[in-house]
Amino acid sequence: RDFADFSQEIGLASLGASDEDVQKLAWCYWHSVEFGLCKENGQNKAYGAGLLSSFGELEYACNDEHPGSADGCPPEIKPWDPAVAAVQEFPITTYQPVYFLAESLQDAKQLMREFCEDLHRPFFALYNDRTETVFIDRPVRRTKGPKDDEENKEAEL
Repeated sequence: RDFADFSQEIGLASLGASDEDVQKLAWCYWHSVEFGLCKENGQNKAYGAGLLSSFGELEYACNDEHPGSADGCPPEIKPWDPAVAAVQEFPITTYQPVYFLAESLQDAKQLMREFCEDLHRPFFALYNDRTETVFIDRPVRRTKGPKDDEENKEAEL
């Protein structure tokens, strides 16, 4: 449940966010939902899908010997901090040189929520799991919609 809530927190925060903030959220997503680590019973465990789908990178990230390292150096493991993860560059074709380690999924979710609350958005969205609806805290007016998109495409032709 914490993992799903965590991912949903990022998605809700993207609603109404600037392009710059959406990029920050995407990089947080990469460093967590894709390649995140968390502590469990004193050990670093993977929860990111990218890690879990690659046995080699899983061993590299979580094994104390870090097998598979191209340069023989272990990865850097930083504490989960969305503000840092939001600007941490990453490769997409090699093992990650940096991983972020959360104390728990609950802690990762709480830190992500706090980060998202500080993003400047024209409205705040919150999911109500009891009613399965998204609550928006103020009226939102669509400035451009599907009809506008179709007219723009026709004008370009």
